[in-house]
Amino acid sequence: MGVEGLDEILEGGVPRDRLYLIQGEPGVGKTTLALQFLLEGIRQGESVLYITLSETKEELEIVASSHGWDLSNITLFELSAIEEKLRGETESTFFHPSEVELNRTTQALMEEIERVKPSRAVFDSLSEMRMLADTPIRYRRQVLLLKQFFSGKKCTVLFLDDRVSGREDLQVESIAHGVICLQRSSPEYGVSRRRLSVSKIRGSHFQEGNHDFSLHKGGMTVFPRLQAAGQNAPFVRENFPCGITELDALLGGGLGRGTSNMFMGPPGTGKSTLAIKYALVAAERGERVLFFCFDESIDTLMDRALQLGMDLKPHLESGMISLQQLDPAEISPGELGCRIQLAVTRSNVRMVVIDSINGYMNAMSEERYLNLQLHELLAFLGQHGVITLMVLAQQGLIGSMQSVVDLTYLADTVVLLRYFESRGTVRQAISVIKKRSGGHERAIREFTTSRNGIELGKPLTDLHGVLTGVPTFEGISGQASSVDNNGA
Repeated sequence: MGVEGLDEILEGGVPRDRLYLIQGEPGVGKTTLALQFLLEGIRQGESVLYITLSETKEELEIVASSHGWDLSNITLFELSAIEEKLRGETESTFFHPSEVELNRTTQALMEEIERVKPSRAVFDSLSEMRMLADTPIRYRRQVLLLKQFFSGKKCTVLFLDDRVSGREDLQVESIAHGVICLQRSSPEYGVSRRRLSVSKIRGSHFQEGNHDFSLHKGGMTVFPRLQAAGQNAPFVRENFPCGITELDALLGGGLGRGTSNMFMGPPGTGKSTLAIKYALVAAERGERVLFFCFDESIDTLMDRALQLGMDLKPHLESGMISLQQLDPAEISPGELGCRIQLAVTRSNVRMVVIDSINGYMNAMSEERYLNLQLHELLAFLGQHGVITLMVLAQQGLIGSMQSVVDLTYLADTVVLLRYFESRGTVRQAISVIKKRSGGHERAIREFTTSRNGIELGKPLTDLHGVLTGVPTFEGISGQASSVDNNGA
């Protein structure tokens, strides 16, 4: 088809010399898809024809110019050319589709097709053909006539339909060998979301379901729905230590390869700092890292990391760390999943960081089944031995914490960070709530960050209620507590 991602969904493309229906409301991208289909034919040395009843040649050239395309090798047969043919056969000097008999218009189209003998043809659009027909029966007969005409011409045809009637045309769908539907939705904030689905392709396998796509300079790009099943890749199951003795002990030796890990807690407790530390260690070991920033700019993140003794710049320049800032109003779940999939399969990324899940959810707050999409993404990463780090900011600072969404069941490891009060100061604590890939330490340790990086203290065995934010001292009277020994 010549559209990136669509041929993957169609498992190589559509069968040749058949008729296909492309459905979608005006402005969704039907013309762009059709032009890419014809340009692919030109690239393969084929003759192509674009029959347009709804747009002029100038309008098509504007579309092509916006993408940097040259239409000089595409034969265009437009409304004005059909008008000239029909003027000689009728007494009317003013052409309008509703005033011309349908069979004469169809005959003019057939004559042009016989002249050009295209291998690929686009008919834009069926709405005009529907206007010329007096009844649905006559309309169906004319479409069947075109189908029968094309059947012996060794030509692959796309019929575009903008659904102006407000309902699906099941008659044409039953005639076509395949049906591709384009949809567009407008969230309350941000760019429109576009999706593509393949209703049927006779005699060929394809990926069902909705697939996100985008329109940009250069054409349409489709992001196939991520399917984790059957994509296992061999890898060694082992722990990934970060080099901080106490933290590795807390995690039972480190994070497991192929696991999803969630760092959760209130804002400012060190979740992102912890994620940066693991990304830096991975890069130092020669493993590629893909780091997505939703909540802060790249410059702010790099400056904050540098103040904590973690310089990311050399690894960004070498390409070991790819730091990407995402606009929550611009990206779709399908595009993000496709970026990650390509990074893993083509660039051998071994660690993916999403900072934060809150930003990810806000970017797609109106998307249904987002949890299922995230589950599929984490399953895919796990099957390829990728370590996934997710940062989740909870609501509140001290005391009872709440999460905007409960995704802890998706994570293999959950690391909890908390503020707590002790002797008139606010301190931070870290603990591991669960780890599916092995044992872990059950203790709660103090967690501090400074220019020396991340430091963990001894287990807070003398305090009770640290996770509530206001612990009580239960040590021996007159003896220094663990917090005092560990320092601030």
